[in-house]
Amino acid sequence: MAKVCDITGKRPRVGNNVSHANNKTKRRFYPNLHKKTFYVPEEDAWITLKVCTKALKTINKKGITAVLKEAQNKGMIVIK
Repeated sequence: MAKVCDITGKRPRVGNNVSHANNKTKRRFYPNLHKKTFYVPEEDAWITLKVCTKALKTINKKGITAVLKEAQNKGMIVIK
């Protein structure tokens, strides 16, 4: 399963674990993804998206239709 947000395109980042002795080892920072189902009234359909929490806040603010339209214009999501 790809750990990529369908709306914002957030992906895992790479960084370091830093110990008390300042030893550095590689690690990954994963986005906080949730699988959510949204109702789109214009299409009278339910869609399931993998979204990060920032995208959830954006959907609550702007509405699912506007967010899907923006994501489609950016090329992040393909709507039939």
